Amino acid sequence: MTKYELPKLPYAYDALEPHIDAKTMEIHHSKHHQAYTNGLNDALEKLKPDLQNKDLLEILGNLKKVPENVRGAINFHGGGYDNHKLFWNNMKPNGGGTPGGAIADAINKSFGNFSDFKEQFSKNTATIQGSGWGWLVYNKKSKKVEYKAMPNQTSPLTEKLVPLLGLDVWEHAYYLKYQNKRPDYISAWWNVVNWDEVDNRLSKAK
Repeated sequence: MTKYELPKLPYAYDALEPHIDAKTMEIHHSKHHQAYTNGLNDALEKLKPDLQNKDLLEILGNLKKVPENVRGAINFHGGGYDNHKLFWNNMKPNGGGTPGGAIADAINKSFGNFSDFKEQFSKNTATIQGSGWGWLVYNKKSKKVEYKAMPNQTSPLTEKLVPLLGLDVWEHAYYLKYQNKRPDYISAWWNVVNWDEVDNRLSKAK
């Protein structure tokens, strides 16, 4: 059986200061992401070998093939594991700014311009009820990028959408620094977005 391990961060816990504080990063990575990792491994142990040994992205993309008694756990912990893996890489020190390359062209095609995309993404993600994620995804059918809000840890892969850029708005992602001010957290997050990584993910998705 594939045994998943907590991926290392590509930067130090304090590298995204002042936008995302070191303590939040440490707890979010070492405690929350570790819990999703452990939960995923526990859930995989309940599956038959033919499913156990598939790549997680393939499992999430074909969730209906997972037995119903384990499906919820795979959706939650598997989604949580992969979402966070992507989340860390979607950020970098001295990030932010305006994207270029193919991702800029795709955003302009779908949303008109980057400013309108940023406003729509921020507004829709701020109003997610409870816990969830705001996503920029690639739709292989329409061959366009789209915005998608997803509840809890459910991955866009479960809806045949390729996740490109995700923002975690569970309270554990921001509460130590921003308390109940989710819009302030979202506004600050734009300063650490790793657009090179998003552009690279789009290229692979195509």
